Amino acid sequence: MTVIGTRPHDQAMIESVAARLAEASAEPDQAFHPATVAALDERDEFPTTACRMLTEWGLSRWYVPKEHGGELVDYLTLVRLVRLVARKDLTSAVAHAKTFLGAVAVWLGGDAEQAKDLAARINDGAVVSWALTERRHGSDLQASEVTASAVDGGWRITGEKWLINNATRADAVCLLARTEPVPERPSGGLSFFLLDKSALAGGAYRHLPKERTLGIRGADISGIAVDTVVPPEALVGDVGDGLPLVVRCLQLTRTMCAGLSLGAADHALRLAMTYASERVVSGSRLIELATVRRTLGEVAASALLAEAASITAARGVATLTGEQGVAAPVVKALVPNLVQEGIERIGELLGARGFLTDVYADGSFAKLDRDHRIVGIFDGTTSVCRHSLIAQFPWLVRGWNGRRCDLEGVRAASALHTVPRRPDLSRLSVVARTGCSQVQSLPTLVEHVERMARSGAVPDAVARLADAVRSAADRLHQELAAQRPSAAGAPATAFELAERYELCYAAASCLSLLCFAESPTPAAHVLRVRAALAIAVMRLREFDEETTDPSASAADALEDLVTEWQHTATVPSWFDADRDGDR
Repeated sequence: MTVIGTRPHDQAMIESVAARLAEASAEPDQAFHPATVAALDERDEFPTTACRMLTEWGLSRWYVPKEHGGELVDYLTLVRLVRLVARKDLTSAVAHAKTFLGAVAVWLGGDAEQAKDLAARINDGAVVSWALTERRHGSDLQASEVTASAVDGGWRITGEKWLINNATRADAVCLLARTEPVPERPSGGLSFFLLDKSALAGGAYRHLPKERTLGIRGADISGIAVDTVVPPEALVGDVGDGLPLVVRCLQLTRTMCAGLSLGAADHALRLAMTYASERVVSGSRLIELATVRRTLGEVAASALLAEAASITAARGVATLTGEQGVAAPVVKALVPNLVQEGIERIGELLGARGFLTDVYADGSFAKLDRDHRIVGIFDGTTSVCRHSLIAQFPWLVRGWNGRRCDLEGVRAASALHTVPRRPDLSRLSVVARTGCSQVQSLPTLVEHVERMARSGAVPDAVARLADAVRSAADRLHQELAAQRPSAAGAPATAFELAERYELCYAAASCLSLLCFAESPTPAAHVLRVRAALAIAVMRLREFDEETTDPSASAADALEDLVTEWQHTATVPSWFDADRDGDR
């Protein structure tokens, strides 16, 4: 069993939420039962009862850093809590966790009084929204037209924010506006303002209609139009600090979003295994068919690969803080895409039953498929995240070629039996100028794995896979070095290089989780590494034909993974405590 280094209070919360969710999904009339969730979705109705329960259970306190009066210290705990909710209902998870996104600008840029006041409100159940986007400009934040003009008594804010989660239901809105007059600073004139709706005069704002969406149909995806004067203390951070603050905020919110995808993967895999175990075709259960077992193995191993990257990125908030500018966009691009591909493959396995609303599992797979697609879009699409990574190619090349690596930071992010220290969020940086230690640790990690193989601690196949990743990473960095900035923007090839970098990051995460695990390494832990690494190498080979063919190693690892999954009756995970069974 994998020993988890977690604060006792965090672990107690994780266990409590898991137990309460199981209880709240046991009967058809309960808030998290698939039938209830499906009925709300059919009516495009907000999951009011589910969100109220999550607040009553104290989940909101993990959206507030410990130093401000909440419980948030370990960002992996936040990911794990969001994952637990998402595996029951993505709509509820997205709706409730939005408060963390809405508040994070205050945690990073606000003054002590702002943070204290907002923390107290969230701990009491207040909902906070993050209003960044506008109808005409979408994610092009620099084109924002909402203005904040300096006037006597504060700032007059005028304009509309659109496609905002919880814009209508929120008690407070953290809004990005263009300040006038524009300050003379490189970051431009965008600034954040915290609007307390209860303190605004009548007619100061109006809510825009809820938009009908393909997925998360019940969520409050609406907008807000504002025309009011707010006091000087509504300004969050310095005038003109908006864009740099957004970038630093996204390093935390994008990491948290991994929990949404991991929960969706748990749900999809549980549905798939249940169906494959029960469904009989031509006298055989589907699970007995080699092609089905291969599909289940590949999807489960891809989820393990995604989970490994999520773990090191989340713990890296504390241990490799200055490098989150790489880790966060890597995880936000990689994890939703790996999971969505897995969901689509499971959809093929389920066939028509997966897309009917009242035939199999209360139509939960069809809802899951629709809901999860949004995770790859908000807080930066895959292309936006990869573009962020492309802009940092020069630093990644320098870090790799110079063998720069904070190995102790990598160790602390990966040694799951240890409790991570409290993060110093002031160390978040817009650009990771030292590169990415997680990837840059690959040569050291591979040497470690080779020693483990020689001692018999891991199979030789793990060492061969590890060496294939190291070689692929070396060739990748040579190609990164050949990239040249262009006034026409990044070429398509650069986005492919970014995708390969994501895979190297995830593979390095698997290896560091192995190398820095508590000794002796459990056989199940080694199996996860074998299976996830096989997927990483298979995907790297799609881009780079020089990568070693992992077919033989992959076949054995994936079959062993499915066999272990059947034996335990729980979805594979790096954390035994988080494995999702028939709860």
